[in-house]
Amino acid sequence: MEQCELTHMPRATIDVELAATQHTSYEQALDRLGFTIFQLEAQDELPDSVFVEDAALVLDDVAIITRPGAPARRAETLTIAEALALLRPLVEIAAPGTLDGGDVLRIGSRLFVGRSTRTNDEGIRQLRELVRAFGYTVVAVPVSGCLHLKSAVTQVRSDTVLINPVWVPAAPFRDIRLIEVDPAEPLGANALLAAGSVLYADSYPRTTARLLAEGIDVRLLNMSEIAKAEGAVTCCSVLIA
Repeated sequence: MEQCELTHMPRATIDVELAATQHTSYEQALDRLGFTIFQLEAQDELPDSVFVEDAALVLDDVAIITRPGAPARRAETLTIAEALALLRPLVEIAAPGTLDGGDVLRIGSRLFVGRSTRTNDEGIRQLRELVRAFGYTVVAVPVSGCLHLKSAVTQVRSDTVLINPVWVPAAPFRDIRLIEVDPAEPLGANALLAAGSVLYADSYPRTTARLLAEGIDVRLLNMSEIAKAEGAVTCCSVLIA
């Protein structure tokens, strides 16, 4: 994990033992919300493999195996594909397309896809073609200043997103209620909506207060070491209904 890919953050020493403890607390939070946890075998040779969200997008009728934008991460999709093949038909993004799962935000039948340093236009085009038959539309969204779309905007209620409008434009979400992060907490837009509750890092108290004021059930987690690897609460799981 200390050799993870970094794009927008300086490298800092990661306490891997503490990171594992924090990940366990994350799993326990999902378990308390009623999810069954399926763990894949650790891949020590792939330092970013804990961030399973980037390797796949799971929809109701199909799972899309991605082609991560960082070449060193592409082998991560192999074990993810093996696991998901038991649950969904599989399709995949092919070269020269790139797509990271962290760049895809599903709200109903719309897939908002970040055009980022990890996801390119060809990857977005392929995704649009792959999901059309299943009734989904794809909305491309420019991302700047952060790693993924979900670094800048995530869903926190069926009709509401949490957004950092400095990193992603608000216009694509004009028919959705917006809660802006506190300007002093630009990294605070990543939240995981799970079974009606929101898992959220405890590093952003001002934005937490905004979520609570909206009546959102926020479950706080310490994600300090995972954040040093440019990870967050959405990255560490693939939620399957």
